[in-house]
Amino acid sequence: MGKDRDRDPAGRARQARPRDELGRPLPYGAPGVEAVPEEPLPPHETIAFAWRLLEDGRPFSAHEVFETRWKSCPAEERPLWQGLAQLCVALTHHRRGNALGARRLYDRAAARLVEYENTGGVRYEMDLTAIRNRVLHEIDVSEPT
Repeated sequence: MGKDRDRDPAGRARQARPRDELGRPLPYGAPGVEAVPEEPLPPHETIAFAWRLLEDGRPFSAHEVFETRWKSCPAEERPLWQGLAQLCVALTHHRRGNALGARRLYDRAAARLVEYENTGGVRYEMDLTAIRNRVLHEIDVSEPT
């Protein structure tokens, strides 16, 4: 890796390079979408923020919000947040025109979320079946945006 990458004091890469709404890197200095916070939010705030990003056409950013939560949540909730993050990646692939990648990520996410539902884990008032169905409908029926 080059020494010019922006890193935090612990050496982790930061979100320094601008990106478009689908997470594609843009040239340095180009206007891009606003980066999402790298600190985890509480569960309900995570859901609300990710939902707003999805409504704004930013599934890649929503994925980052869910991923941050997944990496900091209690172990028993990881399949929930990871599955939601993967659904957002499936939408990202779809909107980038990668139908095969979208379907593969959707299938992994759906399996993870169904398995989580079967454990009876907390869902934070989310209807996971409806969420899966909505994503499936978009990737199987609609044209990429």
